[in-house]
Amino acid sequence: MVTPRTAGSMEIDGLAVFYETEGDGETIVLLHGGLADNSTWAAQFSGLSPHRHVVAPERQAQGHTPDRPGPLTYQAMTDQTVNFLLALDLGPVDLLGWSDGGMVGTLIAAEHPELVRTLIVTGSGFSSAGYVPGAMEALVDLSPDDEDMAMFAAMYAQASPDGPEHFPEVWEKIRTMWAQPFDWTAEVQRISAPTLVIVGDDDYITVEHAQAFSHAVENGQLAVVPGASHLVPMEKPDLFNQLVLDFTANPVPETMMPLRRKARA
Repeated sequence: MVTPRTAGSMEIDGLAVFYETEGDGETIVLLHGGLADNSTWAAQFSGLSPHRHVVAPERQAQGHTPDRPGPLTYQAMTDQTVNFLLALDLGPVDLLGWSDGGMVGTLIAAEHPELVRTLIVTGSGFSSAGYVPGAMEALVDLSPDDEDMAMFAAMYAQASPDGPEHFPEVWEKIRTMWAQPFDWTAEVQRISAPTLVIVGDDDYITVEHAQAFSHAVENGQLAVVPGASHLVPMEKPDLFNQLVLDFTANPVPETMMPLRRKARA
């Protein structure tokens, strides 16, 4: 019988960080995408919790975790998540990050290898050069009341303790962060944890960049999901969950005809 889902909050650096847990076994930590919340992980909670202890925090200004003055940055969100893991005495864990969550997971794996058993990222890159040309520019140009933002605005209104009227301010912080160029090549090359890079064949991240990510880490694998966009965990949940379970069960495989991995065998 699966241990039921529970919710709570924990003060991390003066911020009440909301999180949920479900299931038993080895811990897998889910890091949601930008401007999203744990509701987007519904299929992963149900699919992974029969096998794993699922833990999912929500970051500053997203979901049930409040905002506070100042900009949002990947490094600050990384530090917050590291402190969350330490506060719950979690680690090394399997770390699964989606989009922004994958970028936070990437920095954690580079900076705190002792906390990460394996890293799985989906729709997430290590450089702004990895975005599909024009895709991110079009996204950050949207106004908070644009119809393409309706899903995010509704999600925010339902969960945020700051109220729906705060959404435009949060969107301004998020899109400012997304518009900043970055290049974490050096950080990715320091990652020692086995890493699975998942990308939809029509994702915000190019397949070529996802492949480069999987080659840049010490022990990397690549999964390209056909007929999928940036929302792979929601569009192909059964396949996605099986990829995650198979990888975490056997993160360093011995293949029958290795080429790229031959030198590491």
